[in-house]
This record gives sequence, C-alpha cells and structure tokens, in this order.
Amino acid sequence: MRAADAAQVLAIYQAGLDTGQASFETAAPSWESFTAARLPHLRYVAADTDTGEVVGWVAASAVSPRPVYAGVVEHSVYVHPGCQAHGIGRALLAAFVAGSEDAGVWTVQSGIFPENTASLALHRALGFRVVGTRERVGRHHGIWRDVLLIERRSSAIGI
Repeated sequence: MRAADAAQVLAIYQAGLDTGQASFETAAPSWESFTAARLPHLRYVAADTDTGEVVGWVAASAVSPRPVYAGVVEHSVYVHPGCQAHGIGRALLAAFVAGSEDAGVWTVQSGIFPENTASLALHRALGFRVVGTRERVGRHHGIWRDVLLIERRSSAIGI
C-alpha cells in the first residue's frame, strides 16, 4: 500500500463503512490519519491485473505501544463491493498472515459484528477463532451492537 493508492483505499473503506456491517466508524478518515494509525510494513493492496485498480486492502495497527505487545496487531480487511466473493479477501488475508509472521507477529486480532457472516467465514478459513463476545459494546446508527473478538495465533512464531 502506497500513498498513490490513497484515494482508492479510502473509497473501498468508505464503501465498507456504508454497509453498516464493517465498523462502528461511519466515515473514512483522511489519508494522513489512516496511514498514521497503521503499521507501514503490514499493509497490502490487491489490484486488478488488467486495470491496476485497487480492489481490496488489508492493514494492521499496533494494539499497544508497550514492548510486551510488540507481536500483537489488530487488522482490518476490505474488498471493493463489486469484487467480493472472488477470493480477493482470502488472498489479501493469506498474504497478510504470512507477512505478519515474517515480521514476528504472534497474534493477529480484530473485532467483527456477528452479522458480518462473510468476514467471519473468511477469517475462520484462515485459522482465526472467536475468543469472546463484547455484548452491546457500542451504539451504531442508534442501535447497540455486539462485537465478536477474533484472533489468530501463529504456529510459526515460537511462543
């Protein structure tokens, strides 16, 4: 993911937010805010091989600045609405998992709305598991929402 991808990455992010099933956020941030919050070595895009257009992205943020959590990240993955169910999310997430292990990450985590069954299925297929439910953790469009906490523990990192 490069600065040249900014407009397309943020448009895909906004499209995901517009579904109401991707995040508590309702508006994509500026590129400056987006990139400042994510680790530079753990962000990827998928591009259409014919047009070069970005069709999906995955990126991670540190869960804490404390050294003890250096190997734990929180991630997000988004695919352009017109390109879903074509294996793009799976390819992105698989590349991300491999890259995170190469970077010494032993735990990748995230939160997913229970209604986002496609994302849950994708994550389960790549070794993520639900570790808990945060019930009514936040209001989204005036409705209290639950969030499933998911994680993937690396078998390649010696912990």
